[in-house]
Amino acid sequence: MSEIEASSSASATPRPRSVRAGGTALTHSVVVEPAAPGDDEHAHLPSAAFFDVDNTLMHGASGYWLARALAKHGVLTSRDLLSFAWKQARFKFQGAENHGHISKVKSSALELVAGFPVDEMRTLCEEVVDRDISPRILAPVRRLAERHLESEQEVWLVTASPVELAGILASRLGLTGALGTIAEIEDGCYTGRLVGDLMHGPAKAAGLEQLADERGLNLDQCTAYSDSANDLPMLRKVGRAIAVNPDSRLARQARHYGWPVLDYRRGRRAAKLALPAAAAAGVGAGLLYLHKSRGRD
Repeated sequence: MSEIEASSSASATPRPRSVRAGGTALTHSVVVEPAAPGDDEHAHLPSAAFFDVDNTLMHGASGYWLARALAKHGVLTSRDLLSFAWKQARFKFQGAENHGHISKVKSSALELVAGFPVDEMRTLCEEVVDRDISPRILAPVRRLAERHLESEQEVWLVTASPVELAGILASRLGLTGALGTIAEIEDGCYTGRLVGDLMHGPAKAAGLEQLADERGLNLDQCTAYSDSANDLPMLRKVGRAIAVNPDSRLARQARHYGWPVLDYRRGRRAAKLALPAAAAAGVGAGLLYLHKSRGRD
């Protein structure tokens, strides 16, 4: 079971709390609004909706904006950014974006932020969400998330980006929480190592299973949204999969399985050219993150 630590607050308004999944190889963290007194019957909803972030919930890559902020604060250099973007672009254009490649980029990125204070990272993530990510949220996708909430379903972000960044975004949008990648912390700073694995590909599906066990969710009644074929393990894990702004491989899979396709891109040709570059920056630069939740999540 998870360790739960509720945030203290002087006001009557519930504040987010942190949940840490323990005892598994795929550790993940979430930010959750605690149930109001007397609402125990809604503590474990039977279904949920899961949203990928980059090019699904928002235009572009969330990690790119975090990386830019880190560069602005002197943590990364422009050369670092170009290196990660180039490596990831090469993997994508060669059709070779596999876990081994991602892990190599991840390891390099983690080393660069080793020793960076967690409190400073959290403040930076708040600035990035408010200044750079929020204006790029796709309004139709946000409305979809809100409809799930109105139907008394939980709504979770599921992303390879740092869970701290994802958690702040989920909180800003009023969602249930977020699953993301966790970095190890010692003495208030990042060590340069991960806790568990990158929340990417099969790890997302495993994260959904673990979350469903913790929250009492029935995955057969759940919905997942994504733009990328990398998320096929997650999409196949739920009862209803929906492709949003899909890449070519996911579009083919959606046709094969009869999944709904939602496309909010402006200009087909521009989208085809821009999406690989954005995703490249996102997966590479999105590893320049790292996380800390209250109580070490």
